[in-house]
Amino acid sequence: MSAPRIRSSYRWFVVLVFFLFMLLHQADKLLIGPLTTPIMEEFGINQTQMGAVSTVAILVAAVLFLVWGYLYDRYARAKLVALASAIWGTTTWLNALAPSYPIFLVTRASTGIDDSSYPGLYSLLADYFEPRVRGKVYGLLQIAQPLGYMLGMVLALMLGSVIGWRNVFFITGGMGILIALLIFFGVREVPRGRSEPELADLAEVGTYRIDWSKARQLLKSPTLRLIMAQGFFGVFPWNVISFWFFRYLEVERAYEPGQVMVTMIIAILALASGYFVGGAIGDLFFQRTRRGRALTAGAGVLAGAIFLVLALSVPVTNHLLFAVFLCAAAVTMSIASPNVPAIIHDIVVPEARSTAQALTYFAENIGSAAAPLMAGFIADRSSLGVAILTICVSTWLVCAALFALVARHVPHDIERLRRTMQERASQL
Repeated sequence: MSAPRIRSSYRWFVVLVFFLFMLLHQADKLLIGPLTTPIMEEFGINQTQMGAVSTVAILVAAVLFLVWGYLYDRYARAKLVALASAIWGTTTWLNALAPSYPIFLVTRASTGIDDSSYPGLYSLLADYFEPRVRGKVYGLLQIAQPLGYMLGMVLALMLGSVIGWRNVFFITGGMGILIALLIFFGVREVPRGRSEPELADLAEVGTYRIDWSKARQLLKSPTLRLIMAQGFFGVFPWNVISFWFFRYLEVERAYEPGQVMVTMIIAILALASGYFVGGAIGDLFFQRTRRGRALTAGAGVLAGAIFLVLALSVPVTNHLLFAVFLCAAAVTMSIASPNVPAIIHDIVVPEARSTAQALTYFAENIGSAAAPLMAGFIADRSSLGVAILTICVSTWLVCAALFALVARHVPHDIERLRRTMQERASQL
């Protein structure tokens, strides 16, 4: 396949488009967190029932990750991301129209369809950017996630009480349709493997597509299996915090809406910085040792656990110290995130990267789908603070141990990929 060089300005245009997609998609997806209380009041449901709303959407996303991942490795990734954006807009509108809790539960589950659309986005960017800078690119892109959370919070707190939670959903759903058009007409596909060092200087790049044989081979990689195991536990904290932390501040720390918004904006900005910092540190240590990304990720989750314990141990009257420890936890808990897809792309052939990442997301969502429900169950019997700490700290400790094992195995899997790329380059 002919593979002309891609202008640097266009590469960053694609990053910007995908950043907007993730920013607005995350705002829509996480909007339900700050709107939890009015939704519970309208439908007359308890915390366990509200936790189930998030759990069903996560389960739908978990199953469809495998479908999306395989499709991305077979067909044009940009067009499939555009389709996912259109589905986001449509399902959010349906969720806004739900007249009762059972229908709300079902339509919320349908919003999980597009939540599993990210593997192709990362795979496409891996073919725009070479390995040595992918951590920073992914970290920059992932800043959109906490900023989207913040945007959703602002929309919820500023508009929710004025126009109602349903109309806020209509606004974010409309954004999905607009972004779908932008991606469909503005983002080009590139050959798989175009940015690999062994292929970067070649005029022609071979055409590769995944098949079931290659998909089955993925699970033979010890690094990928460990990454999947880490993912099984690693998203528990994010799902618990994003879904329940607003209510924790409102109910157990007695924060007024203005205090909630200011505290969360500060924490989210800290979280956002951690994505880029984590990606940059991972890139830096990766250039020194192939274990660098895994060691960076492991250190990040350990630090996140320590700072979250300190934050929730602060007396409710000491707002400043609570905010300081909360920000420290936010920065460190996000350090691992950009390093995980970078590790996957360091060890998997280009035509199987969406599937490999989808397997990881599948493990993440299957593991963490019950997290909001579990937290609600614990909170109904104890407190939200106990629920958040119990789930987050225990899973982060497990993740740190698994990242240590990743660091042990990853050099061998990286070397195997580099040999494969050299063989392909020699055949062209």
